[in-house]
Amino acid sequence: MNDQPSHQPWYRRIGPGLITACVVIGPGSLVTSSKVGASEQYSMLWVVVVSVAFMMLYMTLGAKLGAVGSAAPCDLIAAKAGRWLSVLVGLSVFFIATAFQSGNNIGVAATFEAFIESKTVVAGMVIVFNLLAIVFLFAFKDMYKMLERVMMALVGLMLISFAINLISLRPDLAAMGKGLVTPTLGKSGELLPVLGLIGTTFISAAAFYQAYLVRQKGWGIDEVKSGMVDARIGSVIMFLITVMLMSTAAAGLSGRADITLNSPVDVAIALESTFGPAAKIIFCFGLFSAAYSSFLVNAMIGGFMAADGLNMGSRPTDLVPRLLTAASLLLGMAVGVAVLIFDFDRTPTIIAAQAVTVVVAPLIAGVLLWLTSSRDVMGDHVNRPATIVFGLIGLGLLLAMAGKTAFSDLPKKLNSYRQPAVTASSDSQ
Repeated sequence: MNDQPSHQPWYRRIGPGLITACVVIGPGSLVTSSKVGASEQYSMLWVVVVSVAFMMLYMTLGAKLGAVGSAAPCDLIAAKAGRWLSVLVGLSVFFIATAFQSGNNIGVAATFEAFIESKTVVAGMVIVFNLLAIVFLFAFKDMYKMLERVMMALVGLMLISFAINLISLRPDLAAMGKGLVTPTLGKSGELLPVLGLIGTTFISAAAFYQAYLVRQKGWGIDEVKSGMVDARIGSVIMFLITVMLMSTAAAGLSGRADITLNSPVDVAIALESTFGPAAKIIFCFGLFSAAYSSFLVNAMIGGFMAADGLNMGSRPTDLVPRLLTAASLLLGMAVGVAVLIFDFDRTPTIIAAQAVTVVVAPLIAGVLLWLTSSRDVMGDHVNRPATIVFGLIGLGLLLAMAGKTAFSDLPKKLNSYRQPAVTASSDSQ
């Protein structure tokens, strides 16, 4: 640890927050941000301000818990509520991370699909990148330090790629400024799109994992301020990337009736058809960075939290967390490759993951707020009343998003999944 961590320049006091930003800015958030920007232009930028503000709060709580807590987070849960709750949290996060890992594989594949027609070749490249990720898990003694360096490089590539495309499109700066400070429900006038956009950057499991990253970096109670600075910088990076994605779509793709943005490839093709091959190539650099960074860290969240919940270790040097991370990578790869080669329908895995998320996302946020509000865990760094109030508002937002998922998203997915079967049954009669 450093003797005077709080007096170091800001760029020496970052790391865990950048890694968290990487997992939040994945293929799913990239598509959602682009779709909202294309349909609503700049009017929904204020939602990013709100969602990132709450993510910053919970990332700060995670950083404080990691620096101050006397044990790993799930061990603290077990000590206060029983091992059953730590097992529930750990295994639920592992299931969600693994189920959504297929999407990260497809995001990596999308980068290559934009240039390579052969699905077999693309699938082979996806397998290679999974194997590289697994080698990364076991090859380095100080895995965290290498992870930090790799994620810094990928974040830098994302920022540069998305900024180049945005600047080349010359966005309406006045409209951007207005969108950031003027709350509106957009053209639809409905709250559901707002909740969906909040869900792309306010992810409680990633905020909770901040505690693990802080511990892996070696920060303790003397580095609490460094952890808080780091969490805020990571949140600002999420904000910048999301705003750039939405504004790029608003400036270049708004009003285009001939495009449908349902995948990263759709966004790349739309940019190419409007602004030429260079825009697609630059976007794909950013897409690969977003997909592959999220690809590895998402699996680590599942693997490390599951191992900790089961009381089987939580440090990078422990074997079980790395084995479970590898299992998450391989299971996600299997589904992703099946989608690429055999057109496997991964809707059931998404439905199951969303169903679990309805319960687990608010649960994790509630547990994090509870632990950091407990004086026996945090000592003098316990949450202040204002932090608790804002934390409860954020928890209310997560409950609202859970309600949206339970009563809007899941029924729609179930109906669309069942519809082909119903149609086929009718045709056969």
